[in-house]
Amino acid sequence: MTDLAAEVLAGRPAAGARLIRWLEDGDARGRALLPRIHAAAGRAHVVGVTGPPGAGKSTLVDLLVAEERSRGRRVGVLAVDPTSPFTGGAILGDRLRMSRHALDAGVFIRSMGSRGAHGGLSRSTYDACLVLDAMGHEVIFVETVGVGQEEMDVVGLAHTTVILAVPGLGDEVQALKAGLLEAGEVIVINKADRDGFEQTRRHLELLLHLREGARPEGHWRTPLLVATASRGEGAAAIVDALDAHRAHLEAGGGFAAAATRRDERQFLSLARAALTDALLRGRGGALLAQVRDRSLDPYTAATRLAALLGGADPGVT
Repeated sequence: MTDLAAEVLAGRPAAGARLIRWLEDGDARGRALLPRIHAAAGRAHVVGVTGPPGAGKSTLVDLLVAEERSRGRRVGVLAVDPTSPFTGGAILGDRLRMSRHALDAGVFIRSMGSRGAHGGLSRSTYDACLVLDAMGHEVIFVETVGVGQEEMDVVGLAHTTVILAVPGLGDEVQALKAGLLEAGEVIVINKADRDGFEQTRRHLELLLHLREGARPEGHWRTPLLVATASRGEGAAAIVDALDAHRAHLEAGGGFAAAATRRDERQFLSLARAALTDALLRGRGGALLAQVRDRSLDPYTAATRLAALLGGADPGVT
């Protein structure tokens, strides 16, 4: 265990892959190793890439990896694929689209099944990101599932969120509904050679103009960029924007604050899981059994549980 932690900190891919596998499988050995590598993390620039299905996220990430490597940076990629609710399996096909980096020792690519988690990420994405950070990767791309309008978890994980839109699919409207346009630091219109490009660009320019006009002076000004990833076009401008956003965050203390935010979110997530487990093993389990057999309604059960914890439900007198 100690040797594996040392190998992870030395940046050895096999050690990182083993630790991430343990974390995905819920192996206690993985959880035990995380405190040993945590202090080494917090240096990587975490970039979330999200957008609707068919936006070309994997193709664009592959292009961005090549551009980052041309600038001499070590790159990690966590690509989250949807898990089937019927078989429990996932295709994990993103590595196929990035196969040209397979023999590059400076690139670590990991596909992960969402395993029923909502919000566009896997439950172990936060921990896997920590592992890649501790291994010394300077940039970590996190590609979300891309299944709809609830891709917001990546905003809490990433320093910079890249939102992809595609001409002709109404993606700018979907992004606005989901709040993603509000959260994105870089907006990219991919597949710029498709019909409807000019209309999509004008629509997004208007939405960004309205958003930016309401923001205070000195706030990051979200760029609207254009790419055709299938032709290898647009990566340099996007990486330049990512670098500029990192510099903006570092100047205002936001870069370090993002690591603090991630730790806080993970602590609360783990605390909720631990408390729920402890409660259901104790008297909370009896209340749950009563709810299941409908001898007790869930509202009264929750009130009684709050009383057991020493709290009070403000809605009950």
